[in-house]
Amino acid sequence: MKFTCKKSDFSNGINIAMKAILGKTTMPTLECFLIEAKGDMVKLTSNDMQLGIETSFPADVKEEGIVLMNARNLAGYVSHMPDDTVEFESDASNTILIFSGMRRHEEKGMSDDDFPRLPDISFSDKINISQFTLKEMIHQTIFSISSKENNKILTGELFEIQGDELRIASLDLIRVSIRKIKLNKKYDKIKVVIPGKTLNEISKVMSNDADETVDISFSKNHVKFEFGNTVMISRLIEGNFFNIDQMLKNNYETKVTVNKSRFFSCIDSSTLLMTETDKNPVIFTMQDDEMKVEIKSSHSSMNEDVPIHKEGKDLKIGLNPKYIVDVLRVIEDEEISMYFFNSNSPCFIKNEEESYIYLILPINI
Repeated sequence: MKFTCKKSDFSNGINIAMKAILGKTTMPTLECFLIEAKGDMVKLTSNDMQLGIETSFPADVKEEGIVLMNARNLAGYVSHMPDDTVEFESDASNTILIFSGMRRHEEKGMSDDDFPRLPDISFSDKINISQFTLKEMIHQTIFSISSKENNKILTGELFEIQGDELRIASLDLIRVSIRKIKLNKKYDKIKVVIPGKTLNEISKVMSNDADETVDISFSKNHVKFEFGNTVMISRLIEGNFFNIDQMLKNNYETKVTVNKSRFFSCIDSSTLLMTETDKNPVIFTMQDDEMKVEIKSSHSSMNEDVPIHKEGKDLKIGLNPKYIVDVLRVIEDEEISMYFFNSNSPCFIKNEEESYIYLILPINI
């Protein structure tokens, strides 16, 4: 195999394929890229057995071929190449040579025989949406997935498609995050749970251009994302997700509208008083046109009055300030609306269209 390419193209491909490279494992092939030169493209493949990636970039291919190489070594070599042109070649014994300018690296590669290729799966359902929109939806919900592996279903996000609506939801039994958008056409009902790790990695490599789209295809056990010259296939998480709709059935007796920037500044300041061991909530006392915000930690305290527009009853409730900050960081509206039933019921933060809904359970005070 022998090809020449731009260092920038090679580096970009490496950065994408690296998302499915494991650290030290008992299977050396999972620490490697499968490098294949064919036609006028070079394809890099990586697979950690949960997430598989194929990404291609243009190259001047003089000899077609295929070889396996340690991913971190390749990334290190290419990133330190002095010129913007990289020459790559391997021989029948899988000896790899990489040149750039006066610099030369040599490494022993491996045969591709034992490398786990991406599964050949028949995907029957497919949707197409903006890459930017999907990135935003993931960003606005991923923070409330669970990090505890003992309840695997909560380490992923629910993707639910019904008609022309896509809903993404995550929860960790203390809070719920939901985003909804309208699709460009109607689809058959789809309901799957995608691992949070997969969504995190995909959001890092997708474009911020609203005109660039991604095809998302589904099978019984896998999901595939296709965009640009990249394909990412992930296993789904098996099991039944929690009944989100049942959690959202609520009446409210107090509605509070507040300027998001002013509210964020207040709550963000309160988190500075908290240490890892502090469990004290922020106490919100809503009365007339004012919300008193109070917090006491093991070493200090803070209180501030924030102007609000209140409808309904006065209320006093305790909430985790870090959870509120997580929500406020991802809402773009100038004003937010919070809904309460009583001091023992969840706080809802949502807009009128319910394109976003956030639920936070209270803390006893």
